Amino acid sequence: METKDILKKVRKIEIKTRGLSHQIFSGHYHSAFKGRGMAFSEVREYQYGDDIRNIDWNVTARFNHPFIKVFEEEREMTVMLLIDVSGSNDFGSRKNFKSNVITEVSAILAFSAIQNNDKVGVIFFSSKVERFIAPAKGRTHILRIIREMINFKAEERGTNIEEALRYLTNAVKKKCTAFILSDFMDLNYAKALKIASRKHDLGAIRIFDERETELPNLGLIKLVDAETGREHWVDTAKSRIRENYRQHYLNQTQTTQKLFRSAGVDSVDINTQDDYVKPLIKLFKMRESRF
Repeated sequence: METKDILKKVRKIEIKTRGLSHQIFSGHYHSAFKGRGMAFSEVREYQYGDDIRNIDWNVTARFNHPFIKVFEEEREMTVMLLIDVSGSNDFGSRKNFKSNVITEVSAILAFSAIQNNDKVGVIFFSSKVERFIAPAKGRTHILRIIREMINFKAEERGTNIEEALRYLTNAVKKKCTAFILSDFMDLNYAKALKIASRKHDLGAIRIFDERETELPNLGLIKLVDAETGREHWVDTAKSRIRENYRQHYLNQTQTTQKLFRSAGVDSVDINTQDDYVKPLIKLFKMRESRF
């Protein structure tokens, strides 16, 4: 893709996702993802009902009248986006590729973060960590991230979520809010997920295409594994094969959801055919209910 085409696409995504993040998500984001803690702001005279544990005894002694310390939420956070760039995301049966949805959702999260003065960083991963973009603030930084997502070419085609989570745990020392955006075809990350969720505040966004949920009756067709390149001829006219395909998807979905619940990770599913606004608001509301 030429530079001018990339910039045009970046601008198009910015207009769409920045507007959504400002109009819809910023309020949900602020209340759903809390800051690092409480920071001292000022002192004021004690009022009936104030917590006596907040009394500032030095100021109280100086004025011979009770004063309390006032704290406010320390808002600045670091938000990390763990973005799956494996081969299986270059798929979409109708409206969108999974990779396109991941890009737009990531952009919304990034713009929501910078509106709250948070830093944003990215880990691109396939079967290895492909690239790390250190957390930073500002529109220029977010546009760089979007440009990278549009034009990024992974060296590997496979998926290793465990490696991405391990990298997050080791590379980001202070607690952050992290979103994993993937189709979660890989299921071998239970231990790494639990370790990362104990250190960081994790949310999972699973992107899928409806053609992955069931096969149409099209007779004999060739299926290609986007991550391994292996080809398979499948007779979709056989109801048993279609049912096995459907059951495989359901089993994988149930296993993924069980992994999230076990690790205490909030998650939502987004269909490439559907609007992603409702699932994202649902994720934010799940977070809000924790506080």
